[in-house]
Amino acid sequence: MEAISVLITGGTGSFGNAAVEYLLPSNDIKKIIIFSRDEFKQNQMHRKFGNFPGGKMRFFIGDVRDSVRLSQAMKDVDLVIHAAAMKQVPTCEYNPLEAVKTNILGSQNVISAAIARKVPKVILLSSDKAVSPINLYGKTKAVAESLFIDANGWGDKKTIFSVVRYGNILASRGSVIDEFRRQVEKGDTLFITDKRMTRFWWILYDAIEFAMCASWAMTGGEIYVPPIQAASLKTLAGHFCSYCRVREEGIRPGEKLHEILIAPDEIRRTTNDSWAYVIYPENEFFEHSSCGVGSKVEDDFSYCSNDEKRQMTSEQLEVLFERTGIDVKGGRE
Repeated sequence: MEAISVLITGGTGSFGNAAVEYLLPSNDIKKIIIFSRDEFKQNQMHRKFGNFPGGKMRFFIGDVRDSVRLSQAMKDVDLVIHAAAMKQVPTCEYNPLEAVKTNILGSQNVISAAIARKVPKVILLSSDKAVSPINLYGKTKAVAESLFIDANGWGDKKTIFSVVRYGNILASRGSVIDEFRRQVEKGDTLFITDKRMTRFWWILYDAIEFAMCASWAMTGGEIYVPPIQAASLKTLAGHFCSYCRVREEGIRPGEKLHEILIAPDEIRRTTNDSWAYVIYPENEFFEHSSCGVGSKVEDDFSYCSNDEKRQMTSEQLEVLFERTGIDVKGGRE
């Protein structure tokens, strides 16, 4: 297999930084292009990775709202990972048009530029909030998913598009763990929205590895969902700080008590391929050489963050914290 060039939109974020660490040493990677609008963060990444042997790193200042700049950056690219997005739920709620411009119109710009440049493969990073969405962020990601699936029917079909959908990344920038750290510095009380609230939790390097596996397996039109587990905010807070009190602040605008990774209406077209659940598009015009590789999930299959069978044990949560390098407070008996 020839070495490939990878472009990551929004590449100065948590995913992009970890992806560069993961991909740079690989002989399968010829070049990594970071496309983002933050010159300060790009400068930080350049200092960290720019001197890596082989001169693999490239940096493009640009915004996914700018289709011309995207097209310039995608010259001779083999794989695009579209990670750029407005992600904070309250920010999207109070700035809806800006969220639409970045998450929807920006995604369409990525599609158009990739087709024009004949990029072989493009992957959208999506979220469990795109499933049965109640907030604007989730709605924009749901539309972006639809745009990516539909794009497989565009042009001469030399560019294929698929989606990777997953839950919360533990300890990523702006995550609840970041907030817990700030709160512990001020006292012994952790504030959460609701003790009943559950979320799917994952770590960055697993997400990157999963996205790369999807890029190798994709034939176009699939939504890849990882087999991951969940925990309540109360459980997470108690594990992070054993001596802290936990108090509720109330659910913020646009938040759900529980998240879903595969909607009930998607179950009948979902297979379990052992490493991933694969949701195939409901479109008679799609042909998939990989369709049916895994076994079809049962009709009563459920993938909700409050499913009892998906709750992490304290031992599993401990492993997740250790792998992420989270420094817990107070120790545990």
